[in-house]
Parts: sequence; structure tokens; C-alpha cells
Amino acid sequence: MYGVIGGSGFESIMKLEDVVDIRTPYGSVTLYTGKLESVDIAFLPRHGVRHEYPPHKVNYRANIYSFYKLGVERIVGLNAVGGIKRYMQPGDIVVPHDYVDFTKCRRYTFYDGPKVVHIDVSQPYCPELRRSILEAASEVCPERLWDKGVYVATEGARYETPAEIAMFASLGFDVVGMTGCPEATLARELGLCYATICLVTNRAAGLQDRLTTKEVLATAKTCIPYIARIVELTFIRYLPRERGCRCKEALVEAEF
Repeated sequence: MYGVIGGSGFESIMKLEDVVDIRTPYGSVTLYTGKLESVDIAFLPRHGVRHEYPPHKVNYRANIYSFYKLGVERIVGLNAVGGIKRYMQPGDIVVPHDYVDFTKCRRYTFYDGPKVVHIDVSQPYCPELRRSILEAASEVCPERLWDKGVYVATEGARYETPAEIAMFASLGFDVVGMTGCPEATLARELGLCYATICLVTNRAAGLQDRLTTKEVLATAKTCIPYIARIVELTFIRYLPRERGCRCKEALVEAEF
């Protein structure tokens, strides 16, 4: 079974079989289990079943730990993002190779002491999973695909200001979102594989007149079918059955 973390709406194209409530040391989590075509999936609606948790209130530790407890070893995150690069258009797909965390008040680690752990993030996303996503996306929507990028995470819940976007652009960042961090880091701390598919739902602040949630949701709804196909192909065609990456070794020599 593979894991998928996404916003509301993705579950609409899955064949749902069960709703599973999982208790973790960090809180309870509701997961959907079922099939995406022929693939067994555990799907977690990041913002809650009723989309009740804004980005800065998502219980990221409980979410990631619930997959760990369920026995899921590979997770694909789905993220709606703003395009910082002027050439990026709504509907484009970006598969980031790196991230920068500009969030402010989240729980970033499972190791708050007395055990101290410093994981290596020289490869911030699982290279094997990321490569498989790129192969799948190249088959589904090559004309929409950007095969690398730097994801910058902001706290939310508001959208970014034009000055913030101008700063991010000057620093070489490509897309901006509110949920990609600390998701990736927490997955690494548990030895899980994690990579993300970013859907550009809008051009970032200052690159268009105004931003609305209605616009973001409309773009996401239109693009769900081909994102689902990318996820399906990633898992059934391109991802090796056995993990060949080093994500599972994340804690080796990481304890201080």
C-alpha cells in the first residue's frame, strides 16, 4: 500500500473501501483506504475531512506518523502552489528537487529531546520516488511539466505579498505553497520515502492582479484527473517494488 497526502477533492476519483481512524502519540488521524485504478492507496486529506484545518493548524506530525503506523513506506504529497517564475502558468506541474522553509510556528520534528537527532537532507526528497514521478508525468503531460524547482513554504493562512514574492524570485525560488514543510522533513525522520507533485493553481502575488481561493479550487478541480493518472503510473509502472533509496537509513549516524 502506498500513501497519498492531498487536499479535498482527490478522494472523489478513488474507489473508497474503508475509513480508518488511527491514534498516534500526536493525535488522531482519519485516513481513507481504497484503490486508484489497480493501486492500493491510503489517502489522507491534509486539511481534514471537512477541510477544517488551515495550513498553520495542520497536525503534520500526526499525519505522517499515521502512515508510519499503518505500514506505508512511500508517500506522495500533492500541493497546490503559486508560480513564482513568470513563465509558469496555471495547470503546470512542478516536481521540486529542493525546498526552503519560511514557516514560523510549526512542530518541525519528532525529536524534541532528550533524544536529539539531526537528519541529512542533502537530497530533500526521495530520489527514487521523485524520479518515478517524473517518468510518469512525462508520459501524462510532458507539455505542462517542469522537472525541477525549489519549493518555498510560507506560514499562511494569507497569501503572500508582492514584495515577498519578489524576494523569493530574487533568491531563485520557483513555486510557493503553505503545506510542503515540515511534511517532507517529518517523513525523512521516520525513514519514509516522500516526494511531491506541485500543481500551479495561480501566478504568485504581483504577477496577476489578485488571488482568490475560488480560482485555486477551480484550477485544482480541472487538473485532478491527470494528477491522479500521474500518481497511478508512478506506483504501478515506474516505482521499483523494493526500495533502493537510502531514506530508510535516515537515522543511521543521525543521533547526536
